[in-house]
Amino acid sequence: MYQYDDIDQRMVAERVAQFRDQTRRFLAGKLSEAEFLPLRLQNGLYIQKHAPMLRVAIPYGLLAARQLRMLAHVARRYDRGYGHFSTRQNIQFNWPKLEEVPDALAELATVQMHSIQTSGNCVRNTTTDHFAGIAPDEILDPLVWCELIRQWSTFNPEFSFLPRKFKIAVSGSPADRAATWVHDIGLHAVRGPDGEPGFRVIVGGGLGRTPMVGHAIREYLAWPHLLTYLDAVLRVYNRHGRRDNKFKARIKILVRELTPEGFARQVEAEWQHLRDGPGTVPAEELARIAERFGRPAYPTLQATSAAHETALHRSAPYARWAQRNVHPHRVPGHAAVTLSLKRTGVPPGDVTADEMEAIAALSERHGFGEVRVTHEQNLILPDVRLDDLPALWERLRELNLATPNIGLLTNIISCPGGDFCSLANAVSIPLAEAIQRRFDDLDHLHDIGELDLNISGCINACGHHHVGHIGILGVDKSGEEWYQVTLGGNQGPQAAIGRIIGPSFARGQVPDVVEALLACYLAHRVSEDERFVDVVRRIGIQPFKDRVYGNADRASQAGTESLAHS
Repeated sequence: MYQYDDIDQRMVAERVAQFRDQTRRFLAGKLSEAEFLPLRLQNGLYIQKHAPMLRVAIPYGLLAARQLRMLAHVARRYDRGYGHFSTRQNIQFNWPKLEEVPDALAELATVQMHSIQTSGNCVRNTTTDHFAGIAPDEILDPLVWCELIRQWSTFNPEFSFLPRKFKIAVSGSPADRAATWVHDIGLHAVRGPDGEPGFRVIVGGGLGRTPMVGHAIREYLAWPHLLTYLDAVLRVYNRHGRRDNKFKARIKILVRELTPEGFARQVEAEWQHLRDGPGTVPAEELARIAERFGRPAYPTLQATSAAHETALHRSAPYARWAQRNVHPHRVPGHAAVTLSLKRTGVPPGDVTADEMEAIAALSERHGFGEVRVTHEQNLILPDVRLDDLPALWERLRELNLATPNIGLLTNIISCPGGDFCSLANAVSIPLAEAIQRRFDDLDHLHDIGELDLNISGCINACGHHHVGHIGILGVDKSGEEWYQVTLGGNQGPQAAIGRIIGPSFARGQVPDVVEALLACYLAHRVSEDERFVDVVRRIGIQPFKDRVYGNADRASQAGTESLAHS
């Protein structure tokens, strides 16, 4: 875990004091709603459907056990006993009282936590691979670079009032487990001609109202130049990004209007004024940041474990969990373990205060007191000894955190939707639960194989529905909730935006629609190794549409009218 220095701690404490005064003045009527709006947003505070919502930053998804315990305390003291982990690797509290938010932030500051820049038109929380620093396939450890970007972007006056919010993701691995292609800036670790690690720079990705896959504007950037190049990208965006229409203000719109080639030329021209300047990253600064992470002292262990192998052969449920939820580690004798927050009957990403405390204890017993948050709304224990896996599995089963569904249909990504969000057109949580209950049979899930299903309650796409193999979007039709379905979305190296299959559906019809889509997939796949998204790519969406809506050449559309409403 990165440890704050005195400057970090003082900045956070001063921000709490500043926001406490701003809140006091607002409640006393000395600040108007319009005046208070940018101040609260800069401190991660939204006004939602029923109550304020506080979004707490978890930089690049890393949590120490003491921080998770503090989040449990905040959930009990200032909320309703739980929190919601988001796709930005942050946590949200849905029920705090406005007058108590400064108190909550003051307590969070004691464990080096805050809500700075979790909202507003600024550089938001930089995200990365949840296996950063432990993945065997890494070219470089992205955690140091994410921290460097955090320090560069926090309170940067030049980028505090951008045309629109701005999101950066970093991948240290070719596998790209950070969805970098659908971020404002995505950074891929690559090796240059001399073998030296650097970055591919991708710009102009994003979801929401106008979903786009980004464009690589530089195939290799030597690592010392990362911050000056990011400065150049942000300056071009700040100068030319639209401020008259928030729906056209994201950098993806600017890149489209200038063309990727034209945007890249402007960035390169701007960079010539910055290259080799004060923003160039010295090796000693990287070493300073890396040292503050305090890397674990891993013991020397055998690469295999008799206890683990025995459990694999004796217990089919354990073997299933190990297949889906246990992941390779770069240090022999260790593994990373995903704790599934996609239990049937529980909103995706929700964790109670009791569960947070139990997970914190497990992170200390079976690791080095560290927990990771994934952008798929699960938690990870990153440093578990192979010998400890059977005991950990038993405890996770007791906590209902051992569902073996990582990468499968019921590992649903979902925003809070209309149950909480004032922007939502439709609920997400009840729909996710209905789909989970329909496909709760683990044997059937494993027969179906890898499949990403994502749900968003509105076009802002907080549930990343555009990149789900099956995406579901809540839409409003004359004041009623309906759901639009997309197919073929994907994140990772083959990132793609899903295509709408046709007219939308009522909530009660969606589980049947998903079942029809799966039936089409199973009928067309050529082997058990061919994933749902691969079949969609191979045969297109028309066979799926025919299965859902009925054959296109039918003279009567009665079947369509009974199933879908346009």
